[in-house]
Amino acid sequence: MAKTSNLEESVQIALENFMGLSNDEIFLVLTDEYLSDIGKVFFEVGKRLSLEAIYAEMKARDMNGQEPPEQIADLMKNVDVCVCPTYRSLTHTDARREASSKGVRIGTMPGITLETIERCFGANPDKIVQLTDMVFNRMKRVAYVRVTTKAGTDFIMNIKDRRIIPSTGVLRKIGESGNLPSGEVYVAPWEKKSNGVIVFDGSFAGIGILKKPIKVEVKNGYIQKIDGGVEAIKLQEILDKAGKDSNAVAEFGIGTNYKAKLCGQILEDEKVLGTIHIAFGNNISMGGKISVSSHLDGLVKKPTVYFDDMIVMKDGKFTKEMEV
Repeated sequence: MAKTSNLEESVQIALENFMGLSNDEIFLVLTDEYLSDIGKVFFEVGKRLSLEAIYAEMKARDMNGQEPPEQIADLMKNVDVCVCPTYRSLTHTDARREASSKGVRIGTMPGITLETIERCFGANPDKIVQLTDMVFNRMKRVAYVRVTTKAGTDFIMNIKDRRIIPSTGVLRKIGESGNLPSGEVYVAPWEKKSNGVIVFDGSFAGIGILKKPIKVEVKNGYIQKIDGGVEAIKLQEILDKAGKDSNAVAEFGIGTNYKAKLCGQILEDEKVLGTIHIAFGNNISMGGKISVSSHLDGLVKKPTVYFDDMIVMKDGKFTKEMEV
């Protein structure tokens, strides 16, 4: 357990440097029974920085992307800044989207841990912005992304003219939202146009660090087959609960946070520099067309990434072509 003083210092950095919380704003902490201890620290620090602070604790959701209660959704729309340390992610929910459309700045923190708070909130925001902008500026000119690994991944996605989203975790402007902490560039590939094999060997949302790789075969944008050990079986069970579209390729992302480490929590894992992640399920928030109550990210370590025919990452290291 981190010392309270260190934890409060890290939370204060997050609220001031990343969220830009000021003393004329109304601040909401939305949490659940699993992360209430962390939620209460955000509330205590937020009380000192804001005009008014509100603490709301709800019952934990069953899966990422599941909507909060209507009363909570209404509350989210009537504040200036909202942070969400919750067990499951609220990022890809209508409640979050509607609050953002009203101008609320929202930082979602699904599954956040004390270690992630102390490690990642101490990062230099300018350095994360620099790395994120580099990837963003390069990716926005790309039609196809291909990912290969020595572990067996060979996967291609069509992203031509899709919106490329830089996520730095710096959420100081009206209506901005994203993960806190963050550091990634992501996109919703075109529906039904992703094909190949992905070998997830890092971690997976809802599962944690993978003891054995999960091999996923995709055809025309949908999972056709999942192979691996008990964790592959668990992934299949999670996907089956949410229906067919939970098996659809939703997102491709590249991590840009130099402080993030692989820890088993996808919130931090997908931000790790030198990794890529691919998600299945809901992608409405990022300009896609898949609306389903599930969004699951899986991490691939040491990838080689092609932007069209150019290698921009080789075995997890950016090449000089990324900077072009």
